[in-house]
Parts: sequence; structure tokens; C-alpha cells
Amino acid sequence: MSNRVTIKSIARDLGISHMTVSRALSDHPNVRPDTRKAVQDHARKVGYVKNAAAKAMRGDGTKIVGLLLPNIVNEFYARFANTLAQSCEDHSLHLIIHLTNDDPETELRAFERLHEVQAMSVIHVPAPGAVRNVSAHLNGVNVIQLIREQDMGQPASSILVEDHRAIGEAVQHLAGLGHRSIGYIGADERLSSGRARRAAFEAGLASAGLASDERLITLGAPDFSTGQRNAARLLEAGNVTAIVCGGFEISNGALSVFLEADQGAVEGAGFVGYGDPSYYAWLGGGVSTIAMQVDELAQEAARLAACRPEEQPVTRRSFEASFVARNTHLAPMRGGG
Repeated sequence: MSNRVTIKSIARDLGISHMTVSRALSDHPNVRPDTRKAVQDHARKVGYVKNAAAKAMRGDGTKIVGLLLPNIVNEFYARFANTLAQSCEDHSLHLIIHLTNDDPETELRAFERLHEVQAMSVIHVPAPGAVRNVSAHLNGVNVIQLIREQDMGQPASSILVEDHRAIGEAVQHLAGLGHRSIGYIGADERLSSGRARRAAFEAGLASAGLASDERLITLGAPDFSTGQRNAARLLEAGNVTAIVCGGFEISNGALSVFLEADQGAVEGAGFVGYGDPSYYAWLGGGVSTIAMQVDELAQEAARLAACRPEEQPVTRRSFEASFVARNTHLAPMRGGG
């Protein structure tokens, strides 16, 4: 026999009707305060939890919010998830986090699982590549895209970083220091953010009176290896005097090359990262970078996620990024003989 605690078992324990127990657990105003307190105290004592599936079938909604992130390795995503979790608690929302590793198949499985638990809202950083069969799992779900935008087959709200001006300022800052051959490492054309950041970089070159050179623009997956591999290639070729990065993990990969290189390989070379993890303020004398309003992004995401789909019109919010000028020329952490 099952020992699972139910509304009916609580009703038997307290000698009252299961309807009274149900109403007391839902804070119904028609239940006397002393009865409501007695029911809720007993429910906590015996470990009662609400049946989310039954709640969804009644049309009450589960107040479950899904968060799909590529990873929580980099500090931007980790801090976003932490602030979002706190904000969801304030809105009485239940947060479920899935990591997609930017893989469309993993993303699809995450949507399927969130569909199974009747998630009310989904906040996600869309994985690059073609979207397959996702819309079937999003019917009646409040969809909120973060950082990137992708056609999901149905209307979706977006929370974006407006970084065009900040990237332009970074390029102009490097040009003001005398750099005339500035390279760029960013995400490829599959990502809306990748396309936008490349365009911002090229606009920055034009504003600084510099010509765009395809040989100095390198694109790839939004990951550590793309930054590491391409920074090493650009520096080894010797045809750049500075590098601007257009992605969080890309920036960390490129930064590792600067900090581990021999002194002569990066002598006088400029670097501007993307994202502003806490260690950027002191690493290598301070890393110049593009900084985001992470907490504000997360709080807005929670606000949108708290609304039921029928109550929340599709919206597009952008939060301005800023260029943080620190030490543009980084000293390696170990030098060559």
C-alpha cells in the first residue's frame, strides 16, 4: 500500500472534509484562519507536496519555469541563473534548469521534459542550428528568448543585450591607442548575436577610419576553443596589433592565449574581451571588456516568466552594454626565455 500523503489522508488525520483541506492549502478566503493554519501545519509535518500534474489538469497551472542555458561554466550564465532563481522565489515560481551545451538535440529533449511537467514559461538561449519539432512542445507556453533570437514557429518574447555602441567604443578606443590592424573573434552567422556583434565591430572600424579586412575577422562556435584557436592564429600570423572578442567563452579562450604567451609574442598587442566576470578587474592588470547588466536581465526574465501566456503580450527588451576600459595591453602570466 502506498504511504504517499494526499489531501484525503490529511482530511482523515484531522477529521475534516477533503474539500476543506484543499481550500486551506490554497489559502481560500472562505476557510477559517485557525483551520487553515492547522491544515497547513499538519501538511508540512507529514511532508505533503502538491501533485503538479493534477494541478495542471485542473487548469490551475504549475508555475514551473524552465531555464535552458548552454552551460553554467562562464560567470555570466552562472550569475544570471543565480539571480533568476532568487527572483523566481520572489514570484513563487519553481525553476528547472537544463544545460544544452548549444546542441539542438539536447535542447529539444529539454523542451520535451518541460512539456511533460506542464511548464508555464521557458527562458532559453537558443542553440545554433535548425529548430526541429520544438513548437509542438511550446503550445500555451510563455517563451522568452535570451541573448539570441531564433524563429521557434510561434511568437516569443526576447531579452537582449544592446552592445552595438559598446563594441564600437572598444574599437575606437584601440584605434585611439594607435592600433590600425584590429582583429575580431566572434560567433558565426548561425547566431543572431554573432551577426549583430560582427556588424557592430565593422561599424566601429568605419567610425575610426579603418578598413575592414576579412583576413582579420574569424568566426566559429561560441566556445572557448574558438577564441583560443583563432587568437593563437592571428597573433602567430603577426598581422594584428589588437583583438576584440564577441562572446563570453570566446573571450576566455582568447584571453588564455594572451596570458600564456611568451612576452615577445604579445608585446604591445591590445585586447578587449566580452563579458565582465569578477576576475577581469584584476587579471593581467585589468581586462578591458564589454560589460552586461546581468542582474537586470535576470530580473526582467523573471517578471516576464511570472505572467501566464495569455496575459503576457510578446515583447522585446534590450539592455545596454557598456565598454569598460582597463589595461588594454596585458602582461603574460609566464614569459619565455
